[in-house]
Amino acid sequence: MLNLSGQRIFITGGSRGIGRAAALLAAEAGADVAIGYARDRASALETVKKIEALGRQSLAVQADVTSESEIKGAIDRAAVSLGGLNGLVVSAGIFEGQPIEEMTLELWNRVLATNLTGTFLAVKAVVPHLKKAGAGGIVIYTSTAGQRGSDTYSAYATSKAGQIMFMKSMAKELAPEKIRVNCVAPAWTDTDMAQASFARIGRDQIIAGFPLGRIGRPEDIAGATVYLLSGLAQFITGMTLTVDGGQDMRG
Repeated sequence: MLNLSGQRIFITGGSRGIGRAAALLAAEAGADVAIGYARDRASALETVKKIEALGRQSLAVQADVTSESEIKGAIDRAAVSLGGLNGLVVSAGIFEGQPIEEMTLELWNRVLATNLTGTFLAVKAVVPHLKKAGAGGIVIYTSTAGQRGSDTYSAYATSKAGQIMFMKSMAKELAPEKIRVNCVAPAWTDTDMAQASFARIGRDQIIAGFPLGRIGRPEDIAGATVYLLSGLAQFITGMTLTVDGGQDMRG
């Protein structure tokens, strides 16, 4: 059993999808978990209630991840409430795309601001707390799109590739502080954010690309996340753990 007893973790985008699955699994493993959310307060409070039902401390904090003051305020508040922080999971993100000739500068800027700048701001805000704790773990959700590119979703793929390079840079920079930084790269995962694409492309066609015969589930990504935060991964940093059901083998 993965053990996160004594850990206090902040998860951006923790009110739904993969972020929520990670929050619940981390709580099951013994961590206290604060979640950041953008708009859906009801879902955030529902997640908090489920974490507390597992006997762990939790709170939900609203913050725009593209605002330095808001994300810093949210993380600082979580640290005060939980008595410090040992970990961060960057789950907040958006999935938008257009062919290059149709893509607006507004879309490009919005995707990179949320996915890439939001990652930078969350990591920047949490590092002082991890240093104070004497060690820590950071997990950033990138995507297989950031490893191989994605037609008509170039802004998204670029933001995800940027996360990987940012992670590697932070892993080197923060290693002397005993802060480990890694990425998890999911392929198609069955979340609300992906439903429009499933409908457009066809669910069966997407499943055909997975040797294991199914689309990823949020719990699949949560398992990889909790592993990377746990003591079992204490000698792993600067790595991207791809969770894709073997999809990469088919190109």
